Amino acid sequence: MAEIKDNLRVIYEDNHLIAINKRSGDIVQSDKTGDEPLPEKIKEYIRQEYNKAGNVFCGVIHRLDRPVSGVVVFAKTSKALARMNQLVHDRQVKKIYWAIVKNVPEKTEDTLIHYLYRDERANKTLVSFVPKDGYLKAELKYKLVASSDIYHLLEVELITGRHHQIRSQLAAIGSPIRGDLKYGFPRSCADASIGLHARSVSFIHPVSLQTVEIVASPPKDKLWNHFCEIMNVVPCSK
Repeated sequence: MAEIKDNLRVIYEDNHLIAINKRSGDIVQSDKTGDEPLPEKIKEYIRQEYNKAGNVFCGVIHRLDRPVSGVVVFAKTSKALARMNQLVHDRQVKKIYWAIVKNVPEKTEDTLIHYLYRDERANKTLVSFVPKDGYLKAELKYKLVASSDIYHLLEVELITGRHHQIRSQLAAIGSPIRGDLKYGFPRSCADASIGLHARSVSFIHPVSLQTVEIVASPPKDKLWNHFCEIMNVVPCSK
């Protein structure tokens, strides 16, 4: 059973919640590819780990884009899902991301406010610097935390949660994320990932009311390993 847990990369679990260190390429919800989404993999893990018969519940609380890695939290009960959804709605869930960019922003630390429109047909978010009809306000904070000879690591805190928010807002200030062709980076990564990692999620547990912080190690590759060394962080082992 430990092998299943390790392969799924479970990094937090209790009776109500389970968190996964998502690999780039995994999907949180079903899409047109037909690939198995994480909730189905989690259900199978729960069936085997706890010898559960019948239906197993796994609720999606928040999402990560397919090419993004990092922590994703799911609910194991409908009560936990409803309460976590309320926390997300009330902006009581703190989400920290790490983003690798080649073009360092003009400011080493800033709050970005844009207005975003989701073009569902193109699966892309359009950015406006001023309010427009149909556009939603988007806000994030970033700061430069490390640099290599070519690339820079930004720590990003999401204030709002919009479609492709970090990807589109960083591109709007001239700092597209490494490998993100959709938002202007000139080259893709060999594994189709982009340099965006959901580093941590923190919140008040919906049942125990204790503070929970879940931290996910970045992927194991040459560039992430370099930044992990600078930040004194151990990269993911798999």
